[in-house]
Amino acid sequence: MNVAAAARRATLALWLALCAGLLSFTAVGYPWVLCGLAVLPLLAPLPGLLRGRRRTYAWATLFTVPYVMFTITELLANPRARWPASVSLLLVFGWFCAMVLYLRSAPRSPE
Repeated sequence: MNVAAAARRATLALWLALCAGLLSFTAVGYPWVLCGLAVLPLLAPLPGLLRGRRRTYAWATLFTVPYVMFTITELLANPRARWPASVSLLLVFGWFCAMVLYLRSAPRSPE
C-alpha cells in the first residue's frame, strides 16, 4: 500500500475522530453550542483534505495549535474533563502527525 494513501486515510479518520472527541465534552457538562463552535473551524480544511491537496495539508497543520492548547488547558485545569481532554489531545497529535506524514510522502506537483 502507498504510504501517502495510508496517511491520507489516517488523516481523514483522525479528523472525524477529533470532531467526535470535541463533541464528547458534552458528557462532562459543556453545552452543545460550545462544542459545536469548537468543531466548526475544523470544517474549513475538509474539502482540501478530501481532495488530497498538499497546500491544504500544509496549512491545516496550523489548525492543531489551538486544539492542543485547549486540551492541555482542560487536562490541567478541569478535573471533570480529563478523560475527554486526554483523548482529544492524542487525537489532535495523531491528526498532526498523519498530515505531516502525508506531506512528506505525497509527490510534489511542479510549480
